[in-house]
Amino acid sequence: MEPHSAQQLWKAALGELQIQVNKANYHTWLRNTSGLSYQDQHFVVGVPNTFVAEYLEKNQRSLIEKILTSLVHEEIQVEFEVSNHQPNAPSSNHRPEKHVPPQQASLPLFNPRYTFDSFVVGSGNQLAYVAALRVAQSPGQSYNPLFIYGAAGLGKTHLLHAIGHTALANSIRVLYVSAEQYTNDLMNALREKKTDDFRNKYRSVDMLLVDDVQFFSGKEQTGESFFHTFDELHNASHQIAITSDRPPKAITSVSERLRSRFEGGLVTDIQPPDFETRLTILQTKAQREGVNLSLEVLELIARQIEQNVRVLEGSLNRVIAYAKLVQTMLTPELAARALKDIGEPQTGAITPGVIIGAVANSFHLTPSALQGRQRDKEIVLARRVAMYLIRNETHCSVARIGKEMGGRDAAAVSNACRKVTSDLETSPYLKRKLQEIQQAIHRENG
Repeated sequence: MEPHSAQQLWKAALGELQIQVNKANYHTWLRNTSGLSYQDQHFVVGVPNTFVAEYLEKNQRSLIEKILTSLVHEEIQVEFEVSNHQPNAPSSNHRPEKHVPPQQASLPLFNPRYTFDSFVVGSGNQLAYVAALRVAQSPGQSYNPLFIYGAAGLGKTHLLHAIGHTALANSIRVLYVSAEQYTNDLMNALREKKTDDFRNKYRSVDMLLVDDVQFFSGKEQTGESFFHTFDELHNASHQIAITSDRPPKAITSVSERLRSRFEGGLVTDIQPPDFETRLTILQTKAQREGVNLSLEVLELIARQIEQNVRVLEGSLNRVIAYAKLVQTMLTPELAARALKDIGEPQTGAITPGVIIGAVANSFHLTPSALQGRQRDKEIVLARRVAMYLIRNETHCSVARIGKEMGGRDAAAVSNACRKVTSDLETSPYLKRKLQEIQQAIHRENG
């Protein structure tokens, strides 16, 4: 293939990766990568620095190879190479290794695509949009706090970033963080005895935007800290806006007084978009990308993807990239084939049930024990392994994995996957166990 084909192939792969990995990991490790070359089943991915190369080699190599293989229908081996060719890189003086305090950050803090103008308003998100716009235009005067909840991929983060853009434009001191980042900052401050710096960072702003506060569930020390942060900002009439995947009353294992603070302003949800809204989202994105698509193609995608705006946009990316790969006009038939070829697993009938059965068998347990609530050490480990393998071997979302594993929330699944990833670096036993289970799964379903 010519060099430009490697770029097109990698763009198609990124469309799939954007759906399969979580948002933070995609933007941190994948967004500034490029396709350098593809020859003799060997694909070279350009990365901005050695840190990214090492992370992708250790954590994402198998997934990337699986996606590339599904695109070209031949086994692909991937290599990561440091390269200056980074189409999405911010600017030449940006240093990924240097952590800039959010209060010192400027526009790069917020996704430039996530503005009020680019947010498609429909019946399922109209109240959330209007409330966010009001908060952005008159911070601290109404809807304080603003609490927006809904399933993943429906636009909650988009609205927070849109508020942030407006705040920056009006010279308002604004800080945006995920609840996980807040927790990590607190733990680091306690460990390094820099709690004054932590308080100054979070309590000296005019506006605090916090994503995914359900992550505070079960973290008593973090919840206590955020309660006092919240009160100090709120008492000073400084704006707080929060998102979650569930309403305040459904966030378990947080204090009642913190939950009541969440409910003290306006609580509004975002529902999955209806067909007309999905179609408008696709038309808007296609126009923004400068791609002319027929209404039939857009309607086909809009009918197939119903619940998640992020997946909807990712599917459009995949269809466009697929058309460029095969160098032909976009038709409804081609779009259907692109979604099928790229969207379906290529490794046989590996399902969550298959993985749960294989893990249970390896640990000499029953599937119901894995999906249950017992907290024995061995069962907890097996449960984490099952969630980790489902995440890496299937196309299931963390929400779907949580349901398969006995109704656990997305945060519990993410935590389990991170724990296994971390333990694999120091536990030969766990590494062998995982390899044995994976071999058993692929042997039976290859």
